[in-house]
Amino acid sequence: MQGVKMANPSRRGSSGEPVRNSMQGGNYTPWSNTHFVLPYGLRLQQTKNAGDTSVTIPAGITFVYAIAVGGGAAGSTASNGGGAGGVAWGWTLANSTCVVGTGGATSNAAGGYTRYGNIISGGGGTANSGAGSLGGAGGANGAGSINYYGIPGGTAGVSGVGTGNGGNGAGGGGGNTPATGGTAGGKGGDGISGAGGINFANASANIVGGAGGNGLVGGGGGGAITSTGTRTGGKGGDGFNIATGTIATGGAGGTGTGAGNGAGGGGGGVAGNGSNGSGLVGGAGGLGGGGGGGGATTAGAGGAGILYLFY
Repeated sequence: MQGVKMANPSRRGSSGEPVRNSMQGGNYTPWSNTHFVLPYGLRLQQTKNAGDTSVTIPAGITFVYAIAVGGGAAGSTASNGGGAGGVAWGWTLANSTCVVGTGGATSNAAGGYTRYGNIISGGGGTANSGAGSLGGAGGANGAGSINYYGIPGGTAGVSGVGTGNGGNGAGGGGGNTPATGGTAGGKGGDGISGAGGINFANASANIVGGAGGNGLVGGGGGGAITSTGTRTGGKGGDGFNIATGTIATGGAGGTGTGAGNGAGGGGGGVAGNGSNGSGLVGGAGGLGGGGGGGGATTAGAGGAGILYLFY
């Protein structure tokens, strides 16, 4: 491809050459400062944030490697967690425009999609039973979605059955209400993008909201509601900071006894940690698609999408 030096991980080395030399070079250390979506041999040249629409690529560069992350959904004032934005990556023809999705800004708002060339990822699903789009995870009780590469999404948990946990998939399925007698809401399913956890109520027990699902991007945690005991919001799901190779932690849920406590934490994004829930205010999702936590008075905002360009 003109103007681009591409690593070829499938090339064969000389006869008798050590495998480590024939594949990546003698000084390569697997998993030390990289991840499976990062293109070996290329440098990150541009980062585009929500609101950016213009891209300038140097003359002679024909193909660009893009990592596109959709915006995370906000939590809701029904205390449900929002779904994480989808993630897609790969080569595309150089293009002068882009779309970078916003995170959900108000209660029960979905995340927006991110696109560069033919690489596209959808936003997280709304906290109150919303399905994700194009790799985005479901909000609480919402289905996860199939992604850009055709990997299926997870199914939502089933109300009143077992733990109520959502299924795993490209975008995880949202958590649901567990069987009678439980003390925690259903956890959002894990995946490339984690789903939202559901709120949980129990009249007198010490209760915990459903945790957000984990992945490259974490879903928002659900709130703990309607209990005279200790209320602890669900933790936001953990993501993975693909630029630094470290975990992007989900925010902790707020905790305390009785009314006025129990908001869910925000999910970690690919570029930032989720925020903690506090009182009845849900934690915000981290930059790069994290889902917002549920909060009875104020829902946590979803993390904005992000676009990385390598060449």
